[in-house]
Amino acid sequence: MSFPSVSRKSRITSAANVLYNNAVYWPNHSVYRGDTPGSLNYGCINRVYYAFANIMADGGVFLSDEWADVTAPCDGVQGALGSLMHLKQKYPHLQVVLSIGGGASSETFALVASSAILRNNFAQSARGLVEASGLDGIDTPVVWDYPCSPQQGSDFVSLLAAVRVHLPEDRYLLTAALPGAKSILQNINVRQAAEYLDSINLMAYDYFGSWSHRSGHHSQLYAMNKEEASGASSVQYLMASAVPGKKILFGIPLFGRSFLHASGSGHKFQGAGGGDDGSFEYCQLPRRGTKEQVDKRAVAAQCVGGDGGFVTYDNPDTVKAKATFCKQKGLGGLFYSSAPSDVKDSKRSLIAAGFRTLHSS
Repeated sequence: MSFPSVSRKSRITSAANVLYNNAVYWPNHSVYRGDTPGSLNYGCINRVYYAFANIMADGGVFLSDEWADVTAPCDGVQGALGSLMHLKQKYPHLQVVLSIGGGASSETFALVASSAILRNNFAQSARGLVEASGLDGIDTPVVWDYPCSPQQGSDFVSLLAAVRVHLPEDRYLLTAALPGAKSILQNINVRQAAEYLDSINLMAYDYFGSWSHRSGHHSQLYAMNKEEASGASSVQYLMASAVPGKKILFGIPLFGRSFLHASGSGHKFQGAGGGDDGSFEYCQLPRRGTKEQVDKRAVAAQCVGGDGGFVTYDNPDTVKAKATFCKQKGLGGLFYSSAPSDVKDSKRSLIAAGFRTLHSS
């Protein structure tokens, strides 16, 4: 498998001159519902995280769905990854980064990161896949329950160090998606991690969900009390730990969280609507028969009633406020998870709203 290439070094160098990143995650399973990378607006996207590649217990990295990645008819070429490589030719500013891991991989990641030999296997295998595919680097998502101890956090930083030996920073991007929860972040020496990383993708969402005791705005920028986590408190934690603001990309969810039998934040609830994980895609919101409102204190959108109960999410107004926050704090930009759940209408699109605000004077 080989794709046409643009000089990787020039792409990384020009990337350093981007004022703000506006990046998206694109999951390969989207191919099965008819979505393709070619349908995105690259006038306002400069980086695509292609998710996910898998990791084996010996540290090997491999494509998780070869049909979707390199075989399926997609934008006139073969595979979603093939489509992205062709889009890189069309849009010289575009970076494509392979995201390795995802929800099912936390145990394997912990195992691989704990061994110097397996870390080296991982780094060599990742480089091989990146070079064969013409990618610009890798992203190592840290799923919500990892690292769960300071030892695992230390192993994670050692893994980043091993990757940097094989993917030097003048030629390749190395990023990591970190959860906003302080309980996970405090297990990682984030200042040390940031020295190896081009960006930390801060997942400033899932602060509340079906696992919570009460309903809450899952991607709130500001908390209503000191006990609650928020996007602002997660950023403050990273920056107080000496992570440069320019290395932080602030995460915007393209999904909402549902709390049935609740009419607002801070309420008791019974179950969740939406999919198996209690969420609705942004393109499905607000729910039919409900009215969208914005909680200006929390900086969160919501709709109440219908089949979702209390649903909390982002809309163009909250994304504009978050993009302004990013500029005020000197952050590196925004990322969105995941792109196929946005709407095509540019007035309502969250990806477009973020881009316009980041680049307005």
